[in-house]
Parts: sequence; C-alpha cells; structure tokens
Amino acid sequence: MNPKQPNTLPPAYFDDVYRANEDPWGFETSPYEREKYATTLAALPHSQYARAFEIGCSLGVLTEQLATRCGHLLAVDVAEAPLLRARQRCAHLPQVEFRLLRVPEEFPDSAAFNLIMVSEVGYYWSPVDLTRAADQIVAGLAPGGQLLLVHWTPPVHDYPLTGDEVHDFFLQKALANGPLRHLHGQRHEQYRLDLLEKI
Repeated sequence: MNPKQPNTLPPAYFDDVYRANEDPWGFETSPYEREKYATTLAALPHSQYARAFEIGCSLGVLTEQLATRCGHLLAVDVAEAPLLRARQRCAHLPQVEFRLLRVPEEFPDSAAFNLIMVSEVGYYWSPVDLTRAADQIVAGLAPGGQLLLVHWTPPVHDYPLTGDEVHDFFLQKALANGPLRHLHGQRHEQYRLDLLEKI
C-alpha cells in the first residue's frame, strides 16, 4: 500500500475536480465507461434486487442503468455537484434515492441490502478507512446479499490505494473464514471486477 498518501481523499478534493470539469472521468461520453458499465451489469446474477446501495454514484450514469433492476436503490456521493446532475438524470426513476454521504464516517442504518456496489471508489480510502468501510459493508449486507467491486487497476499518484489493493483486501477478507464467498472475478486490460456474496 502506498505510504505517500495515507489519508482518504476528502470531499474538498472532489469538489475541486467537479468545479474544474463537470464530467471529469468521462462517465457520460467514454466508450471505455460504456463497455465497463455493460460488463458490470452483466456480472450481476439476479434480474432484481429488492434493496441496493451504490457507494460513490457520481453523475448517476451507472445508477440510471442499475436502477431498472432494483426495487429501491440508495445512491450516495461525497460531492454535491455530481449529485445534482444524478438527481436530474434519474428524476424519472422513483425507486432511486440520492444522499450526500461519506463512507465510512457515515453509513446508512436502514434495512440490510441485497446488493452493494463499490465501483471506482475504494481506492480513494486510506487503508484504515478501507478496513472500516469493509466491516460496514459486510454488516450492511443481508444474508445472501452480494457485493460487486469494479475498479481501475493502474496506479494513480493522488490515490491512497490501487484498485488491485482494494480487491485483494476484500478477497483476503472472504478467504479468511469471513462471512463472504467469492462468486466471480474478471480482469480486463485496465480494470477488474469481483462479485462476492454474504454467506
């Protein structure tokens, strides 16, 4: 793990990023993102999830696609600017609820989730916060609930962790007699995907 960036990136970091560019990662326009979203949704084995939680929803591009398979979808982000765009994008989807919320400092205390999506967000956490978030995520899953991890794998100098470190951490947690089991994994040229399930 990268000793030069031990702290979780703060909300102000993302406020600055979105102030400079409304779509800084090309979520709305990138063919790479389009393909990754299709692969992400195809990896989900159930056609419907009663209660889902998306951590780090950004502009809501994936949220809008995921919502068609959810009875209720709670989508959160640490920055208000992308949430405003996400709310506009998903205004036609009454099953979607958006909140300004920072995991692991905050975590929803609602009923257990059947699906938790952690896509392109885990590497923003410090190792300590990744551990805290993982414990909250596992506790927040209903029995049989699924956790889908999708992350860019090349290192980014600003980020405390790499995507591989995030996925390897969860896989070690699953293998260490934990409450998770690994259902499926895919490695692509620039990202990886892992699906886990609460036993």
